[in-house]
Amino acid sequence: MIIFLIIGLTGCKQEIKTNREIDFNFDWKFQLIEDTLSAFQTPLKDSAWEDVRLPHDWSVESSFDKNLEGCTGYLPGGVAWYQKHFETPIEIDSENAFILFDGVYNNAKFWLNGQYLGENPYGYSPVYFDVTDKLNSNGEDNILSVYVDHSRYADSRWYTGSGIYRNVKLITTKKLHIPIWGTYVTTPEISNKKAKINIEIKVKNDFSYASEFTLVTDILDKFGNHVATTTYSSDYIKSNEIKTVNLELEVTNPMLWDTDNPNLYSAKTILKMDNEIIDNYTTPFGIRSIVHNKEQGLLVNGAPTLAKGVCLHHDAGLVGAAVPKGVWKRRLTLLKDGGVNAIRTAHNPFSQEFLDLCDEMGFLVQAELFDELDYPKDKRLNYHEREPDYITSGYTEHFHEWGKSDLTRTVLRDRNHPSIFEWSIGNEIEWTYLHYRYVTGFWEDPKDPQNSGNYWGSAPIFSPEEMKARYDKSKKGEYILAETAKKANQWLKELDITRKTTANFVIPQVSHVSGYADAVDVVGYSYRNKDIDWAQKYFPHKQLTINECPGSWEDWKEVIDNPEVYSMYMWPGIAYLGEAHDQWPTKVFLGDMLNLAGFKNQGWNYFKSIWVDEPHVSIGTLPVSESGFNVDVNGEVFADSEIAYRWRPSNMHWNYKHNDSIIVEVCTNQEKIELFINNTSLGVKNLSNNKDKILRWYVPFKEGKLRAESTNSQAQAVLETSTKATNFSFTTDKSTLKADGYDVAHLVVQLKDDKGRDVKTENKKVTFELKGDARILGVDNGLPDNVQDFKSKSIMTGHGRCLLILQSNKNSNLIKVKATIDGQNSKEITIDIH
Repeated sequence: MIIFLIIGLTGCKQEIKTNREIDFNFDWKFQLIEDTLSAFQTPLKDSAWEDVRLPHDWSVESSFDKNLEGCTGYLPGGVAWYQKHFETPIEIDSENAFILFDGVYNNAKFWLNGQYLGENPYGYSPVYFDVTDKLNSNGEDNILSVYVDHSRYADSRWYTGSGIYRNVKLITTKKLHIPIWGTYVTTPEISNKKAKINIEIKVKNDFSYASEFTLVTDILDKFGNHVATTTYSSDYIKSNEIKTVNLELEVTNPMLWDTDNPNLYSAKTILKMDNEIIDNYTTPFGIRSIVHNKEQGLLVNGAPTLAKGVCLHHDAGLVGAAVPKGVWKRRLTLLKDGGVNAIRTAHNPFSQEFLDLCDEMGFLVQAELFDELDYPKDKRLNYHEREPDYITSGYTEHFHEWGKSDLTRTVLRDRNHPSIFEWSIGNEIEWTYLHYRYVTGFWEDPKDPQNSGNYWGSAPIFSPEEMKARYDKSKKGEYILAETAKKANQWLKELDITRKTTANFVIPQVSHVSGYADAVDVVGYSYRNKDIDWAQKYFPHKQLTINECPGSWEDWKEVIDNPEVYSMYMWPGIAYLGEAHDQWPTKVFLGDMLNLAGFKNQGWNYFKSIWVDEPHVSIGTLPVSESGFNVDVNGEVFADSEIAYRWRPSNMHWNYKHNDSIIVEVCTNQEKIELFINNTSLGVKNLSNNKDKILRWYVPFKEGKLRAESTNSQAQAVLETSTKATNFSFTTDKSTLKADGYDVAHLVVQLKDDKGRDVKTENKKVTFELKGDARILGVDNGLPDNVQDFKSKSIMTGHGRCLLILQSNKNSNLIKVKATIDGQNSKEITIDIH
């Protein structure tokens, strides 16, 4: 029977002390190896191995090497073992134990006490193992062994990291328990007065006999108030049976989740047997409705919502792929402040922690699953693979055997996140089906499959009927993309019918006629705004949007002028390691808004001026020769070509040589801006007459103060010529840290001149010294061609600044970090860890 009850906001509840999850990140042993043939006799002797804590990425701890591959950032892979010794945590006869890995990159195999647990080739999917029957019952320590084979170190088009780079948990339960990922919360009916909450709960009986159980689920709001409860009393559950229980609750006056007010609830479920609490399972969730509508675009809780999005990869600069939650929080906070409200996780599942932050901070997430399906991409050059190569062998080798399992485990883990509003089955998959490009008519030479003609600047040549005829006649391979996509989409729909599916379409004009576009709910274009009018005319039944774009006013204008198109995701929001083939020493792909160290680019100001509804003015500068623009005889700025209006990084300083020809770019959302040099007006420009929402002046350089001011006096910005660096500031974003082994502080050095102005055109070496119990995760200056080791205590500044990331240990103490620059007084920061 089901008993339903609304609980008062101040109601009291019995405190439940059951804790099924144990942090399993500490006290690991680690060893890189060369002999991969004879190492499978586990456990291994590890007394001489390195002590590490997780998450751990061994690649980012290495030196950059120009002889390695730029696609993965000129960092190595390799093969390694991890081992952890631990006591048996359960009574084996009455309890279970599981070990949950959120991500291991990659080709991982697992043993406990020399007994094989299984493998997980995909480096981005979570996996867990029931270790109950392999635990020692004689009082001896258990040894968990993990083998990681990333010898194919260039198996991706971007930096992946290597090792157990995400969290690990030990989960203990009774034999009768709620399985891992065993709940599914949906909110099918929502109004301002009430919300219907459906909770699907699985119960598993590993006893050798039938049992009877009771489930009690409480809904708590973000303040901890109990707002609804329900009780379910079962008949018997058989031995080895998994029973699914569907509960329905109602929350009155719900606090809805959206990007401005990310209100969260939690469903706390207790499992009782013989009136004793034997399991406690908490499911965070949000109450929100998501509707895709061709006439209105995207509706969140009934309100039209535009997804102001960025594409992100999963690394975070100097920490590689083992990203502390605090590092992501700093970066996501900066993106949020710049107007971003949506993230596309390119091109693989992200960590549980990352999605938790998106829930808490209010980001819409398009969760992408794969970059390759049937056929491989070329990791160095993109498009299709040119020649088979061991070190670039990637996920295609595993997709047909593991694809459904990887997708299933990921979706079961992630489907309760309110931030996730779409699933993407794949990124630019058409490249790997070679016939697609030739159907367009732009690619003409089979011997030169990357010669696209004028594809990127043109609308489709053919009508859909002509395109379909060309597709039907084209030579196809063993696999048909539309069929594979339908299969992947069906896997998703079997697990989650509450969210729309999409993919990132790079040759959509062919995908619309091949059946690929019909395999998913929403067709998201990749750099193909030119196809939108064509597709709306001929395929009115499909909703279209932009899943990837360079990030420009043209892209955003497509969104605001077209009700159906509700999103754009600029590539990329933050710089990332890799995708730098033959570009040494450049090791990164530049970010539009933040650089590799998480420092703001001028692009942050540009998009803030477009996306944030508050007065904004900011100044960037570029030499005319680097700007894409030129100057006429009257001193007016004009574009060399349409390409000039695509966003490019500009300098955030006013330091050049006398009379250098400079373009001053002002990003603003104010209608009229007046520019001054040393209080002399250089004229007023009007935003309404501007093509890309950037106002430009030609200014021969002279030292002094550049000031841009809105004529309504609502906003202004100043750049001032700095002199020689004679001082520096040393700041931290946190003066206290938790002694939990996870909390981080970001310490920044900024060069200054004798008047306290930031110096951005001079660099100096900074040396750091740590006194106390903490650890330095690394240093960086954010420059794309900085190939100094991240794991260091000294660094040359870049644009006059550098970053050190510090992480706490588990001991409470007062630490001191000193920064020293030759010829200047040292500066010290004190941080209280407790």
